[in-house]
Amino acid sequence: MARKPIRSFIRFALMALALTAYPAAAQPVLNCAEHSKIVEFLGSHYSETLQAIGLINDAAILEVYVSKGGSWTILVTNVSGRSCVVFAGQNWETLPIGPGLKT
Repeated sequence: MARKPIRSFIRFALMALALTAYPAAAQPVLNCAEHSKIVEFLGSHYSETLQAIGLINDAAILEVYVSKGGSWTILVTNVSGRSCVVFAGQNWETLPIGPGLKT
């Protein structure tokens, strides 16, 4: 029974440690709101559109929004529809898949 809280604490500690390794430009933002409001804001203010999505677990998904100008935002959305901006930055670059590139 005590394993779950211990694992959660260890995950939190590792995440906090990992976040301190990033430069200031990629520090976590953690602004939360209803998913549709954040998506609307990203589109109207930064021209960012959904470019990638991934399942984190049964309760959350990760979304990557990117603009043609290179700005990017990573959201985490829970099953209730609440999203949090986890990271945001500039100079996003999408690599083409071609010979020799592993995916």
